[in-house]
Amino acid sequence: MNLEFSADELAFQQEVRDFIAANYPADVRAKQDAGEELGKEDYLKWHRILFKQGWVAPAWPEEYGGPGWNPTQRFIFSEEIAAAECVQILPFGINMVGPVIYTFGTPEQKERFLPRILSGEDWWCQGYSEPGSGSDLASLRTKAVLDGDEYVVNGQKTWTTLAQHADWGFFLVRTDNEVKPQEGISFLLIDMKSPGIEVKPIITLGGHHEVNEVWLEDVRVPVDQRIYEENKGWTCAKFLLAHERTGIAAVARSKRGIEKVKDIARSELDDEKPLMANPFFRRKIAELETDLTALEFTELRSLAGENAGKGPGPEASLLKIKGSEIQQRITELVLEAVGHYGAPYFRGFPEGSNEYPIGPDYAHQAAPTYFNARKTTIYGGSNEIQRNIISKMVLGL
Repeated sequence: MNLEFSADELAFQQEVRDFIAANYPADVRAKQDAGEELGKEDYLKWHRILFKQGWVAPAWPEEYGGPGWNPTQRFIFSEEIAAAECVQILPFGINMVGPVIYTFGTPEQKERFLPRILSGEDWWCQGYSEPGSGSDLASLRTKAVLDGDEYVVNGQKTWTTLAQHADWGFFLVRTDNEVKPQEGISFLLIDMKSPGIEVKPIITLGGHHEVNEVWLEDVRVPVDQRIYEENKGWTCAKFLLAHERTGIAAVARSKRGIEKVKDIARSELDDEKPLMANPFFRRKIAELETDLTALEFTELRSLAGENAGKGPGPEASLLKIKGSEIQQRITELVLEAVGHYGAPYFRGFPEGSNEYPIGPDYAHQAAPTYFNARKTTIYGGSNEIQRNIISKMVLGL
């Protein structure tokens, strides 16, 4: 595995840097710097810019609108996007349902949905988890009954990220109760404006409206919005989750996160020595950097496999476990670094206010970010489930 970039790859890296510097929206950057919650339009601004450039879907095949990049170029792009702290392109359309549609969908489904996913005209959400059916996803109970050329869907989904903005959702539903649980699930695309759909907010510990409950009551879904065969939705779900888990690793963004921890630890608070002078804290950072480097090499091996024509396999579970745990450790170190300035986190500050009564500017987001990061080891399949996958598929236990 060659770890040195070629001259062409270095030129590509510079091209990406120059493009970001010249085109990233200044108002979105200002909101990020102020720690403000981003709205739908903030995410879509950057999405549209990348779409116009032809870069919004780095992993998509050229025939469906991808840029035709090889895995190394995709790696470079993700590194530069993270280094510049660009807002992430939401994964539900581009990274999740899009690949499912172009892999398992009919020509008509591809023509109908893929262009609007690329352009950002359709905002997608994911309807997988249910109360009592999260890590054990095969136990889901949302039911779809065939009635002529439509399914009638009833049930409840939960933790549905940004569903309050969604135009469409991709849902796992039960279409057969008489077979093994995994063999009775179908994959449906549902218009979120359909009669019978209700989205209810769940306010997180950080005080944000990020996730939701979605209730479906007698929602009618045309059969031509089912992806792949009836009762074969588990195949689509596993394919999607493998891609999601690889993305959750977020190596490039974790590298930037560690640099931020170092910056905070070098600051002098209350006329005391910088925390970086403490050998015990320095050791925590060194251990974290070592683990992140090991994770990066694992990701590069996965890229090498893609170069050889292999899709994400069990190694996606390794990336998900270590990547999510490292993200949590970074937020823990930030909270430790800001000390008591991270403690006075109160919900209910005046709307739009980012001022904190005491402490440095970077301290006021430490606690909500820490709270929000608790979910990373759960979504995309809990880390306990990932360890089971590794024990079975890698170790043969």
